[in-house]
Amino acid sequence: MKQVTTVKLTPPYLIFLGDVSDLLSAKTGAGLVQWCPDKVVGQFRSNANCVDLGVPDLNIEQAVAAGAKSLVIGVALVGGAMNQLWAPLLNQAALAGLDIVSGMHSELTDIPNLADSAKHSGSRLINVRRAPANLPIGTGRKRSGKRVLMVGTDCAVGKKYSALALANAMTARGLRATFRATGQTGMMIAGSGIPVDSVIADFISGAAEVISPDNAPDHWDIIEGQGSLFNPSYSGVSLGLLHGSQPDAIVVCHDASREVVSTCADYRLPSVEECIDLNLLCARITNPAVVCIGVCVNTSKLSSQARLEYLQQLSAQLQLPCIDPILQGCDALVDEINKLT
Repeated sequence: MKQVTTVKLTPPYLIFLGDVSDLLSAKTGAGLVQWCPDKVVGQFRSNANCVDLGVPDLNIEQAVAAGAKSLVIGVALVGGAMNQLWAPLLNQAALAGLDIVSGMHSELTDIPNLADSAKHSGSRLINVRRAPANLPIGTGRKRSGKRVLMVGTDCAVGKKYSALALANAMTARGLRATFRATGQTGMMIAGSGIPVDSVIADFISGAAEVISPDNAPDHWDIIEGQGSLFNPSYSGVSLGLLHGSQPDAIVVCHDASREVVSTCADYRLPSVEECIDLNLLCARITNPAVVCIGVCVNTSKLSSQARLEYLQQLSAQLQLPCIDPILQGCDALVDEINKLT
């Protein structure tokens, strides 16, 4: 496989929150604080009414003194546009030598004077939504090492959080495991990866091969999924990721409260069993030995009793571990992985 240049982010991070006041708009920053607190030196808020992520408030000068190397825009606004009022603050950070990292659709180079500020200090402007330009097509070649891929009944059902929780649980149990990011927030958490939803369709499976290269026989890549085979809007990226990942195992992710496909309300959500069957059928094209090891369910909208009954019933139906990875942990899935090693 040809050498592909992928972005490497440099921690520690100063999380830039601008002036957003709601946690949903700050979900990128919140994800960093939750999953890689060791990489976060603090937050930079424009005013006291801004959302608070519970980490130290630092200005640019204080963050640099504390060792920060990158300013990460921790905001995900509707439409993905950059707020031009942030320009003076971003320029200040770039002039201070901080890399500016963004997962938004807007180009950082569109911010007035920012490119000149970065050039002056030698800092980098990093748009993590931009895929590498020299990706190969998929080869289907069998790679060494093991892989688990998160798949879903729909998009936004918890694939990233499930992958992170599983990788942490495996590491805690002494297994060799690495979270492999396929989206912008996951890349900021991991420090590297490829945003597969920004990859030209012909190269999606090749990108997945680059994300999870040859590794030691006992090493597991835990690959963040994207979209769903059942979502008409995003099924293409899901299939390319499935073939290129060549998973030895899949974990199905599901939202217990969802009834229709999120972007296509005329389509009913598939059953978990249907999702398992179709994903295994498609995955066998590149790995005939693939198995499903369990189901991660977002039960946040269920009561404690309803959650327990739902997961027990689903587990009995599928004869697989069915868990809420955030509330219950992933030990049951790690037990299944141990059976495959």
